[in-house]
Parts: sequence; structure tokens; C-alpha cells
Amino acid sequence: MSNDLITLAVAEPSDASDFKKELQDAFAVAVAEEFGSLADGPIPSDEVLTNAMNAPNAVVLRILRNGQKVGGAVLTIDTKTHHNALDLFFLKVGEHGQGIGLKAWFAIEQRFPETITWQTHTPYFEKRNIHFYVNKCGFKIIEFFNKHHSDPNHDGQNDLPGGDGDAFQFEKVMRGVDIMAKIGPT
Repeated sequence: MSNDLITLAVAEPSDASDFKKELQDAFAVAVAEEFGSLADGPIPSDEVLTNAMNAPNAVVLRILRNGQKVGGAVLTIDTKTHHNALDLFFLKVGEHGQGIGLKAWFAIEQRFPETITWQTHTPYFEKRNIHFYVNKCGFKIIEFFNKHHSDPNHDGQNDLPGGDGDAFQFEKVMRGVDIMAKIGPT
């Protein structure tokens, strides 16, 4: 893996079906490990994925290893505020544990150097994701959504088995950037 080239490419519209299926397969592994089985259909649902991929300011990227598709990401890029979001991030089943995700994340950071902050989220049970975002990528947990503190940006529906919707919100403030130059005079 150390000699493999990890790059990003904008996903083609013709790739949307494969992109969704690979993402759902990757997410299914964690859900099955935690809950023993999947709910009534893929997670996230096709509708949720379509909405995310077609949202305003969405950027859908493919993660490539030596030119071969090994994962993807859906980002929300705000070119005015430079407060961006990592909405969905996945590696295909069988591609974990090889350093691809970290290299891909750093490639995303390099692709959007004007970013002031990145935000993302993950379900509470996804220990592998929590480790990756906090210990590898430098995100901080800034909020815990649960039945006593709901996510104001979530419609209340929950795709996950168990139905509690508990999740962590993460933020990464980009270091080494002149934030005042980005936001201008106050």
C-alpha cells in the first residue's frame, strides 16, 4: 500500500448507481456488526443518498488507488464561508486498514485549501469511525445528539436499527491557515 497512489476524481453521473451500492455495502458491515442484521433496506436509503449527492454545493468524489475506484466522499463546499462538511465518506468493503482513508482525507483537505472548518458526523456505535476522525484526522467531538438533544439539521427519521439516532458531531479547525485573511475584517 505504501507505494500506491491515492487520488480523487469527481464522480461521473453515470457512476451514481455503483457509488450508492458500494457506500451502502460499506455501511452495512458496521450496522451488521452492531445490530446483527440490516433494517428493511439499504442504509443509508437510496433517497437519502440521492438527496445528499444532488444537494446544493454538493461535491461527489471518487477515491482512487492507482486509478481504480476504492471509495468515495460526498462533501458540501461553501465557497462563501469556507465552512465545509464531509457528509459521507466510505471505502469499499475489503479496502479498510491499508491507510487509504487517511490518504484520501488528506487529499480532500489539499483539494479545498481555503477551508476554515470541516464538520462531519457518525453514529455513536461506529468506534472505527470515531477513532479515524479523532485520532487520525484531527477532528474534535463538538456535540452528541441523542433523545435529550436532537440534531437540528436532522428530520427526525433514522435509517439505523435500534432507532435511537445517537450520533457524534465532529469539527476540524484547519491549522496553518490565516483565518483572518479568509473571513476578512470584522
